[in-house]
Amino acid sequence: MTYLVRASFGSSTRVRDTGPLTGGGYATVWWVLLDDDRRVVLKVFPPAGTRLLRYERGLCAAEARYFRLVAERVPHVPVPPVLHHGTDPAYGEWLVTGLLPGRSLPDLAAGGVPVDDGPARYDLGTALAALHEITGDRFGYDGGRASGATWRAAFTAMLDALLADAADWDVTLPVTPEQLHALVGRNADVLDEVRRPALLHFDCWDGNVLAAPDAEGQLRLCGLVDGERFLYGDPLLDLVSPLLFRRIEDEPEHPLLRGYRSAAGTPLLLDGSARRRLGLYRLHLYLLMTVEMPSRGMTERSHPGRHARLSALLDEEIVALGRA
Repeated sequence: MTYLVRASFGSSTRVRDTGPLTGGGYATVWWVLLDDDRRVVLKVFPPAGTRLLRYERGLCAAEARYFRLVAERVPHVPVPPVLHHGTDPAYGEWLVTGLLPGRSLPDLAAGGVPVDDGPARYDLGTALAALHEITGDRFGYDGGRASGATWRAAFTAMLDALLADAADWDVTLPVTPEQLHALVGRNADVLDEVRRPALLHFDCWDGNVLAAPDAEGQLRLCGLVDGERFLYGDPLLDLVSPLLFRRIEDEPEHPLLRGYRSAAGTPLLLDGSARRRLGLYRLHLYLLMTVEMPSRGMTERSHPGRHARLSALLDEEIVALGRA
C-alpha cells in the first residue's frame, strides 16, 4: 500500500493510518489517512491476467472516466474526486479518490436504531435524474465492450456477453440462450422506444449510496460511489438496483421516484412499455448476479441459497415477460 500511495502522491508522502473498506466483491479497497491530514480511498483492481467477466475489462479506467465526467458535467451530484489513476507492471491498476463523508445505507441501518432513509433516497432520485441528462454517442459500454448503435442491439450484446461468461465459468442458468433471445425478440419493440443513450450509474444498490444527517437530523445523500460499471442506455435501468429484489413500478410513491420526478426534464411514466423494460432489466441484473458467483468465489457454502433465490427471481421475470 505504501508503494501505491507514494506512486500516487510522491515519495515523501507518508501513511498515518489505514483500514479496509468492505461491501464490494470486485476490487480491494482501503481508506487511508495521509500525513497532510487528507483522507483518501485507495482502490486496487484485479491484476492483469485475472479471469474476469467480459464487461469487467478495463473497469479501473472506466471508473476514473465516470467520476471525472460527472464532476465536470453535473458537479452537484456527489461523486468522489479522482486524485490519481495509476498502473504498474508489478502492482496492476489502482485508483485514488477523495474520501466522501457519510456511511452506506446498510451501515446506517445496521446500528439497531430505525432510521428514516427516505430523504436520502429522494436525493438519490434527483441525482439520477441529473445524471440521465448526459447523453452518450453510443448505447452500452465503452472501451470495446458490449455496445450498439441502438438500445436493442446493445442490450442484446450485454446479455450475449453474460451468456458467454456463464459458459466459460460453467454456470447453470434457468434459461437457455435460445429462450432468452426469443424473450428479448418478443419485447424488442419496447427496447426500440429508447432513442437516447443516457448516462447510467447502473450499480446504485444501497451499499453504494452514502448518507449523513443534515442540520435537522434528516439523512441526506452525500455520496454515490463505485461508478466503474457505468454505461449508456435507458434511464429505467437505473431504477432496478436501488430496489434490489423488488419492483419499483409497484411502489409509485417510493422516495426515489418522487425525487426523480421532481428533477427529471421529461415525465417518468411507468406504463405498460416501461414495465416490460423494467422486467427485462431485472432479468439482466439477476442473470449477472448469477453468472458472477464463481468469479467472486461465491459457493453454496459461502452464500447458501443465493443461486436458488436468483433462479427463482429469474423464473418470475421470464413468466411475467412471457405474459406481457
